[in-house]
Amino acid sequence: MMSISQAQNPFFEKYTTPHGTIPFDKIKTVHFEPAIKEGIRQHNLEIEAITDNKEIPTFENTIVAYEKSGRLLNRVSTTLGNLLSAETNDDLQELAKDIMPLLSEHSNNITLNEKLFSRIKAVYEQKDNIPLTTEQKQLLENSYTDFIRNGANLQGEAKEKYRELTKKLSLLTLQFGENLLKETNDYKLVLTHKDQLAGLPESAINAAAETAREKGTEGWVFTLQAPSYGPFMMYADNRDLRHELYMAYNTRCTHDNETGNLEIVRELANTRMEIAQLLGYRNYAEYTLKERMAQNSNAVYKLLNQLLDAYTPTAKQEYAEVQSLATQLEGKDFTVMPWDWSYFSHKLKDQKFKIDDEMLRPYFELSKVKEGIFGLANRLYGITFRKNPDIPVYNKDVEAYDVFDKDGKILAVLYTDFYPRAGKRSGAWMTEYKGQWIDEKTGDNSRPQVSIVTNFTKPTKDKPALLTFDEVETFLHEFGHSLHGMFANSTYESLSGTNVYWDFVELPSQIMENFAIEKEFLHTFARNYQTGELIPDEWVQRIVDSSNFNVAYACLRQVSFGLLDMAWYTRDTSFEGNVENYEKQAWAKAQILPTVEGTCMSTQFSHIFAGGYAAGYYSYKWAEVLDADAFSLFKQKGIFNPEVAASFRENILSKGGTEHPMTLYKRFRGQEPTIDALLIRNGIKQ
Repeated sequence: MMSISQAQNPFFEKYTTPHGTIPFDKIKTVHFEPAIKEGIRQHNLEIEAITDNKEIPTFENTIVAYEKSGRLLNRVSTTLGNLLSAETNDDLQELAKDIMPLLSEHSNNITLNEKLFSRIKAVYEQKDNIPLTTEQKQLLENSYTDFIRNGANLQGEAKEKYRELTKKLSLLTLQFGENLLKETNDYKLVLTHKDQLAGLPESAINAAAETAREKGTEGWVFTLQAPSYGPFMMYADNRDLRHELYMAYNTRCTHDNETGNLEIVRELANTRMEIAQLLGYRNYAEYTLKERMAQNSNAVYKLLNQLLDAYTPTAKQEYAEVQSLATQLEGKDFTVMPWDWSYFSHKLKDQKFKIDDEMLRPYFELSKVKEGIFGLANRLYGITFRKNPDIPVYNKDVEAYDVFDKDGKILAVLYTDFYPRAGKRSGAWMTEYKGQWIDEKTGDNSRPQVSIVTNFTKPTKDKPALLTFDEVETFLHEFGHSLHGMFANSTYESLSGTNVYWDFVELPSQIMENFAIEKEFLHTFARNYQTGELIPDEWVQRIVDSSNFNVAYACLRQVSFGLLDMAWYTRDTSFEGNVENYEKQAWAKAQILPTVEGTCMSTQFSHIFAGGYAAGYYSYKWAEVLDADAFSLFKQKGIFNPEVAASFRENILSKGGTEHPMTLYKRFRGQEPTIDALLIRNGIKQ
């Protein structure tokens, strides 16, 4: 019989919302804990049914049964995890501290369940003798490998040690993210004199005035959120204030207080190393890369070093040009420091190309950009988007869309969440509230529910949300991920959509960024929000001409992050040293700007410490090689070519992780990728 709390808990009821979307309007913080506990209880019963089955283990009664287990738990924990990133608060964070160890323990109880593993192993050992589809083979391979990689072969004390370490890891990653969010939210630069705003565009000044009003403060408030921080560093004439804001941003979580992450960085690196070594690997990178296209750290370093060799000479020239302009403007004793880079780079870009974010903003009104990007998806793939106000959302800024395929059938639900707020972590990401799968008995295709989350420039009382060109590229990037999720068409949820190798997952997102500099695309939406005038052709040409401005510097910055990531995760001995010093040595050969004492990236590097990119940050550059190579086919056949788009959908976007990514890539492209297309696109090679 259902308890009172269960009867009133929306997680326990069949959702009556459109498409069975999450009833955010009914869910409260108190609902999560009982739902997680009930989800764990149900999952345990489902696992028992598999292990107690007296029949010999088969693909159907073991692998498929395991794949389908835990749906309630998955639904609740996914919702909680996504809200912790996009709409968190103190109560939710306190709850997470209790819930995360429970989830970690439950996960371990399953992967360390000897009876369950023995059944999976029994099926695996028969894999060559049973008729399986390509997708079924992949599911079997993944199921077996996941158990091995999560400690199934460990015995006795090693098994208990594994439990302890994974529980510790889940709490450390949670704490790292909470500390960073708190330090980001707690800082504000309050300016009260108009002369302190010199150089700043009207949009930045209005946004700062709006922030001051929201915070009940006089004057103008600048924060460490990207839409506030970025323009200040690019335009503010006051160098001392740029320095102050830069130091606030780049010393986040370095302080010896309750939100410090220095010790957590050490513990995270060491804990991951211990887990890897317990599982028989030299280090965490070796453990991670075994399930990546790169395969091993040698391949990662090969890519990073190729990029270093190819881009460093150009990056040094780029720095020299910026330094030369700064010397001209400020005097010969002036050295361009990191807090000067955006400011003088912007002046040089303006001088060379007469192009500027502020002159472009009026043409990138968010609702028009959205129409343009939705229109691009329609032109390439025939899909359409219709806003559905009946779908509940978790914040008033969030919008939900029904997405229809070219045959008019429902393809997916898409949530968009564009603006920064206190409960949202910084950055941009795509996520899912529900994955896709096909019911093998009925043939029903259960469609996905995906979400794009960003921190774009907010509207003010006088103006709508006007984006920078970078923000347009970010939108395209996250939308590319969402297409990967929305086009998912796999039988098994664990293989569908973005469930692919981590260094392949960025291909669908990064290929979309290529459209940002295509005139044919820009002409579909880029109109002045006041006059309706189409963006001038001459300006589009300037965007194209400037698209490789400081491209080598930007590449080395990404390479430096890749080197730092690898330095933390190729360690095979415990790290007890100074985090800042270690960081400086790790990425030294990719640094172009002078280093600044007291700053530290590691303490705020969520991707590799609290996200899924540990020993995986190189993936962005790896995928850039793929996307440059793949987009060259669009360029060759026409950027809106329906056959190329259909092939990309069929061979890449809809296949998820059902086959090895290189197999899928070659099926689309007809060849393995080379670095040449990227070097040519970036103007490094003719």
